Amino acid sequence: MISRLDDLLGRVTMYRLVTLCLAALVALSFGYACTGVLDGAVFRPGAMAGSLVVLLAASVASSRALGLTLRTRPHTESAVITALLLWFLYWPQSSARMLAWLALAAALANASKYVLAIRRRHVFNPAAAGAVLTTIAAQLAGVPVSDRLLTTWWAASEPLLPFVIVAALLVLRRTRRIGLGVTFVLVAGALIVIGLASTGTGAGAAAKLAAVSYPLVFLGGFMLSEPLTLPPRRWQQLVIAVVAGFVVAWPVFSLSFLSTPPHMWIFDSTAELALLAANLIAFGFGQRGGIRLELVHKRELPGGVWEFVFEPLRPVRFAPGQYVELHLPHAHADRRGVRRVFSIASAPSDSHVCIALRVPEPASSYKQAMLALEPGTVVSATGVGGDFLLPTDPTTPVVLVAGGIGITPFLSHLRHGPRDAVLVYGVSDGDAVAFREELIATDVPVVLVSPTAPAELPEGWSHVAAPFIRPEDLPTTVPGLRERVAYVSGPPSMVHAVRRGLAPHVARTRTDYFSGY
Repeated sequence: MISRLDDLLGRVTMYRLVTLCLAALVALSFGYACTGVLDGAVFRPGAMAGSLVVLLAASVASSRALGLTLRTRPHTESAVITALLLWFLYWPQSSARMLAWLALAAALANASKYVLAIRRRHVFNPAAAGAVLTTIAAQLAGVPVSDRLLTTWWAASEPLLPFVIVAALLVLRRTRRIGLGVTFVLVAGALIVIGLASTGTGAGAAAKLAAVSYPLVFLGGFMLSEPLTLPPRRWQQLVIAVVAGFVVAWPVFSLSFLSTPPHMWIFDSTAELALLAANLIAFGFGQRGGIRLELVHKRELPGGVWEFVFEPLRPVRFAPGQYVELHLPHAHADRRGVRRVFSIASAPSDSHVCIALRVPEPASSYKQAMLALEPGTVVSATGVGGDFLLPTDPTTPVVLVAGGIGITPFLSHLRHGPRDAVLVYGVSDGDAVAFREELIATDVPVVLVSPTAPAELPEGWSHVAAPFIRPEDLPTTVPGLRERVAYVSGPPSMVHAVRRGLAPHVARTRTDYFSGY
């Protein structure tokens, strides 16, 4: 079931999935407004539609205008997502003055990607930054509080909550950030319940208020999880989840030990402030600045695999097993978009960054654009991340299980230095093994799994005749399997099957899969 879900989610990009989930919540909100489930005095369909049109128009237009001004290609889908997020942050508006404030919020959100950025990398979540900047602008303009555009985060409405939970879980599953979202919700929710309980509210009522009156699920699922504003490591992401949870809950939690409520200055909500605080910490953890890579050369390898070798224009920090997300704008981009995540195949000590991709027929527009790149072309990357790291002690025995293009993170591991490892490599043709010479040079024993045996088997290699990697074969082909830590990389269905089958035979298992690749 999980494997099937990962396969389905992998067919769309993260941005497209977020857009579809938010659009579904928008449609549901209109349905609830038309049927009276949402308060008709606030959620009038005309005002909801007008607010949505203004936000979308202002967000897309400002994104394109800024792109033209700064000579960079705008990411239209990102602008659409920003508009949809802002729609759920503010009450629907109908007056021309308040619609103008909505337009300003959208414009400031997009401007934050360029102005509040360092070395072409934006620091803050655009929707949260737009909300905060709009509040500051109103304060500086002397606008009375009664006439200001106030954030309400009405996505936390009780009728929407079950659907927000499902949508948020889909996004978090697609981005492998469920731990981040759950940590944030638990920390913020627990602190809010403690604060409410200190005022005499019963535990059950306090828990319900925390769930339906605070945008914890929406914020954690759709905004805190934004990849471009997250740090690279899982433990770092959990740190910012805790920080964000504390900031969101602070006004309520502080009631348990302060005699007077905390002063909120000009902000009516701490949700957007929590995001900005988390984003700032995340920026300190991560690659501070954009990454630009110049293509040195490319080559075709067996099995429909292509290798691309890039020269970084600035040093790139990464650990073996981590990935890089390449941003490659191109004409007539298909629904998969213009960004892809690739495991880095080179070692951190190398002067270049190497990635590899399999190109099936028919190829996506992105892969066609990659193949069209010529040496000297400079591409940008949005960041480096991932936790698919081997034990720090190289003597810890490991078994590396790779299916097809899943070999790439293991190349980085093996190129980094000697290791007590056995590699199990599943390919479709025993005579079409990508990176064969590189693997021979590592001196690591390889168990090659393929339907047909290769014409020549290198020294130290063994062969298992099978159409795919079968976990039941490994206890007899991998020496000392029970003492080894298993690392599994490849397509979702293969990863899930191998992980389940290996569980009784290894010390523990870590996984990485190429969903949406």
